[in-house]
Amino acid sequence: VPAFHREQFYDPLENRAILNIGGIANLTILPRSGEVFGFDCGPGNLLLDAWIYRHHGKAFDDDGQWASSGTPDSELLSRMLQDPYFTKQPPKSTGRDYFNLRWLDDLMTGLSLTPEDVQATLLQLTIDSVLLALRSFASNTQTLIVCGGGVRNIALLELLKIQARDQMPNLKIASSAQFGIDPQLVESLAFAWLAWAFMQKRPANVPAVTGAKGLRILGALYPA
Repeated sequence: VPAFHREQFYDPLENRAILNIGGIANLTILPRSGEVFGFDCGPGNLLLDAWIYRHHGKAFDDDGQWASSGTPDSELLSRMLQDPYFTKQPPKSTGRDYFNLRWLDDLMTGLSLTPEDVQATLLQLTIDSVLLALRSFASNTQTLIVCGGGVRNIALLELLKIQARDQMPNLKIASSAQFGIDPQLVESLAFAWLAWAFMQKRPANVPAVTGAKGLRILGALYPA
C-alpha cells in the first residue's frame, strides 16, 4: 500500500505523510527527496470498537460521541504509552493479536474508571501515538493526508487537528478526499493498483517498509 500512496500522493515540493486509520493506524512517509517508508504506529479504531461493543453492544462509537462524553485518564494513558511498541524503530507492524482488550484490561489493574472515561482515553491514545510517530520518525512532515474508516470519527479528527497545532504547528491535516480519493476507498484502490502493477510487470513493494532485499514484482496470475 505505501507504493500506491507514493504513486497517488507524492509531491516533489513538500514532505507528506499518509495516515490510514483502520483497526490499526499506519503511516506512509513520503519525503520530497529520500526513501519512502511506512509502519504501523499503534491502535486506530480497534480498541475503541472493542470497548464500546463490550459495554453497549455497538460495532463502533458513532462520530466519537461516547468518547466525547468522557475525560481521558492521565494514569491509564501513561501506562499505555509506556508500551515499548510506540518507541520501537520502523519498520514495524502490529495488530489485534497484540493490541486487544486483554492488553487494556491488564493496564487498567488497580484503576477505577467509568467506561466513557476509558473510551476517551483510548481516543487520546490513538491521537498521541500518531503524533509521537510523526515527531519521532518524520518531524519535517508538512501535510498529513488522512484516510480510512477512522475519518468518520469526527471527535478523533477534530482532536487530532487541535493537538497537532500545538505539537507540530507547521503541519497541515487534510482528508484524502481533498486529493480526489474517498477516504474509505484508498485501500481498495491500492489493491486494484497492485493488480495493475503486476500486469505491467512493475515492482510494487517498498523495501524500507517490509525489510525486503530489493524491488519485487508482486502477485501471480492463475487463468481459469
